[in-house]
Amino acid sequence: MEVRSDHNDMSRRAGELLRRINRIADGPMTRKKLVIIVLFVVFLLLYIGPSLMNWLFSEESGTSHQNVCQKNFLSPYENALNEYDAYMRQETSATLSSLSHNYVPYVGNGLLGMALEHDSHLNIKYGRTLSLPLYYHPLYIVDDYEMKEFTVADYKNGIVNRFQCSNTGVHISYQYYAHRTIPSLFVQEIWINNPTNKEKMLHISTPRVSDWETAVKQTVKLHQGVDTKEYEVVTGMITIPDSENVIAAAVVSRKLSNTLKVEARDGLDLLILTTVQYSRPINKADYAKHKDLVEKKALEEMENVIALTGDRPAVKKLKENHARVWQGLWYTGFYISDSKAEGIINGDRINATIYAILSQVRSYEHEEHIKPATKSDILRSLTYSEGCYEGHSTLDAFNLWKPLNSLGNLNAVASVWLLTLEKQGCHNLLRAGASGVNQAMILSFGSLRFSNQHLEYNIHPSKLHRDFLFRRINYGNMTHVNISVIVQEDNKAAIFVALDRSDKTYYACDGGCLDSPVQLGPYRKYFPVKLTEPLTAILYITADKQHMEDLRHAIHVKEVVEAPPHENHIIALHKHGHSLGGLNPLFWISIIVLIVVFHLFLCRIIMNEFCDSGVSYRRLYNKP
Repeated sequence: MEVRSDHNDMSRRAGELLRRINRIADGPMTRKKLVIIVLFVVFLLLYIGPSLMNWLFSEESGTSHQNVCQKNFLSPYENALNEYDAYMRQETSATLSSLSHNYVPYVGNGLLGMALEHDSHLNIKYGRTLSLPLYYHPLYIVDDYEMKEFTVADYKNGIVNRFQCSNTGVHISYQYYAHRTIPSLFVQEIWINNPTNKEKMLHISTPRVSDWETAVKQTVKLHQGVDTKEYEVVTGMITIPDSENVIAAAVVSRKLSNTLKVEARDGLDLLILTTVQYSRPINKADYAKHKDLVEKKALEEMENVIALTGDRPAVKKLKENHARVWQGLWYTGFYISDSKAEGIINGDRINATIYAILSQVRSYEHEEHIKPATKSDILRSLTYSEGCYEGHSTLDAFNLWKPLNSLGNLNAVASVWLLTLEKQGCHNLLRAGASGVNQAMILSFGSLRFSNQHLEYNIHPSKLHRDFLFRRINYGNMTHVNISVIVQEDNKAAIFVALDRSDKTYYACDGGCLDSPVQLGPYRKYFPVKLTEPLTAILYITADKQHMEDLRHAIHVKEVVEAPPHENHIIALHKHGHSLGGLNPLFWISIIVLIVVFHLFLCRIIMNEFCDSGVSYRRLYNKP
């Protein structure tokens, strides 16, 4: 009986509620009803509308071949994209190059390089960068403008991936890289998948020559396993700007038809190799002799590479050797916490810039034909970092962080970076190639300097309002130092130091070195950030304990105090983009709406009171 009674009571209440709603709907439209409806609609738009739209469009996109294709291609790069180890660009807007956050996809190895945009040409070394155009366009690209196309630059592996997805289900994957151990080699891997029940005839753009008047073409046949394939050889003269000298250059590339047939429910796998050789600057009179030499070297290099890529496992090994060098270059690295403040450098720009600079420099110690004596000299240069880095933190140098949204801008930024590092005491590291350049860049971010038997961290404590990590800084040949800067709950920055590996005992002290040296090891050791007068380094690291004891007497400071905490509005600015804290923007919109509605009600009440008072006054005044 009690259950039935409760059920009847609930039914009665529901019926009463429905009758009230019905009376409200049937009644005349009053201002009160209008305000309630407006508030309800605003609530739906702010809180339910976005979720509803996402749900509706996700249902639609779930049936799209293009979006399924995109999801399948991008899933392996999800973590890398989130950690700024890769960059994705969708080729949908003609204004992409005008965006400062757009990074041109690029591959390079210090000998050759190119921007991976449609119909791009090769570039070779001129001065500090790969800025001299070699007007040979080596790309094979399927021409179908109905395809959805996007590009992923994989920084850690030094590979640019291009994906094309069509509405019919056909999808195409490209991989491009300028090989690190074979610097004259540019590789294109193309995979075309046709899951449909009909065969597809695809038109493909083939390599071409432009603005290269002296170029001479010929076709040669080279043995590839049991088959013989056609290769195109292009040789010509390249003029050097503001010089009477020239460069002799030769390119050898696989030759294919401009139409491809892909059978139904089948795929097509293409490996396209291109070798490039060029001379140093020479007199025009010597061009004929050097032309024959570079052509012969390019053909020999192609024959050697063909012999290395006889089957699929060999092709995989070729790519793995390239990727392993790039992964090793990123072994020494840098992390900075994200900031939402306007005009601040974040991890995406930093990694994109490091990748662009390293692509301009050769990895001499990893190249196949390097002599043992040369390799020994390079390794010695890597262990001798005395004097690097002498300037202020490069994170504060605006000219070093200009947009990388075109090939010209990328080359300009790379040139300024390499010049800066060279003139700020890092010339020995730069001679070591890409490994040394990466080491010098990481040192420059924190104004870390190797100086007279120790490593010192030169930065003003007021700059430490974000978290930093300098990962695996090479100290000598056998030691890796990790330096962390973490902003604590009280807004004070703290330093933590650990060794990844070491061949001897290392010590560290904080600003002024007045405290006893602290022995370092694999576990992080804490050091407070101290402010000294006059200003000195905030951290010193050395393997010579006596040297550190002597620093206490050699660093003359009047005052040493712990650096004060950062002001709350500065921390909030980095965390939230403004100094008001981290409340959701919808919260502020809701508050504004409520304030406006409240004032509308208030105005209405005042008007009603004023009108009622006026009527009452007239009635009293006109009373007989």
